[in-house]
Amino acid sequence: MKFGIHNPSWIFGSDPAEAFEGARAKAQWAENHGFTWFSVMDHLIQIPPVGAADEPFIEGWTALSALAAVTSRIRLATLATSVAYRNPAHLAKIAAGIDLISRGRLTLGIGAGWFETEYRQYGWDFPTRPAVRIRQMEEAVRLILALWSNPRTDFRGTYFHAEAAILEPKPVQKPHPPIMIAGGGEQLTLRAVARLGDACNVFGDPAEAGRKFAILRQHCEAEGRNYDTIEKTCLVSLLLARDDAALAAKRARLAAGSPFRGVAATPSEVTELVGRYHDAGAQLLISSAYRNDAETHELLASDVMPHFA
Repeated sequence: MKFGIHNPSWIFGSDPAEAFEGARAKAQWAENHGFTWFSVMDHLIQIPPVGAADEPFIEGWTALSALAAVTSRIRLATLATSVAYRNPAHLAKIAAGIDLISRGRLTLGIGAGWFETEYRQYGWDFPTRPAVRIRQMEEAVRLILALWSNPRTDFRGTYFHAEAAILEPKPVQKPHPPIMIAGGGEQLTLRAVARLGDACNVFGDPAEAGRKFAILRQHCEAEGRNYDTIEKTCLVSLLLARDDAALAAKRARLAAGSPFRGVAATPSEVTELVGRYHDAGAQLLISSAYRNDAETHELLASDVMPHFA
């Protein structure tokens, strides 16, 4: 089992100008304490489960570019880019550049998109049918892979096109940076993973994750894809404290604002939980600490991760 850190919040102290410095320190700490993954959201405003829409928020690909230059080992990713927010040919170019800057440490996390409020604020069309957004995502991935692979790319799809497009230099990773398709939609999203993904990311408790992985396996069998070539990952929102009393005090202290909807537990309880994710088939557990609580990841590194070395 590998462990990663997800950064859903850009609030590090009271000064918004220090937002990137906080994330930089967090990513460097993660790299030096056994974590193999650091991801950021691809949004332009904060999402409702995490915080207020008007709180400070750094655009994800800008942040990844800077993080690529100040880290050296940890894998960097978006979790996840919405297909609608950038022309996919342009996204292929951005991602190739970050793979170059990071010397081959990028995972392109992509999804169908869901946050209609953000679409409306920034003037993007929002197809109301999820099936349309998923088809857009699949077509975008096919175009990105073509641009990463070919000297020139001619592509004409239902939603996107390119004409003799040049993308140089190519990404460092061969044959290409991994594509993580995020989401657990059983009929379409997991089928897209089986067709095009190098990794999936699902939500839910261990039983739910195991059920999603079983459905992914069925899609792989139908598509003639080797299930074992797809990395299985889970994103879990965590709040850790040394014991029950400390955990109760921390929850009370952080309760103002958006409610906590994840797992609040002691290290021993989280160790048992991670074991169940492992048994369900997860290979990478990505932790999202509530309100950037540093102790959560410190306890994860010191008291939980050694059990899964």
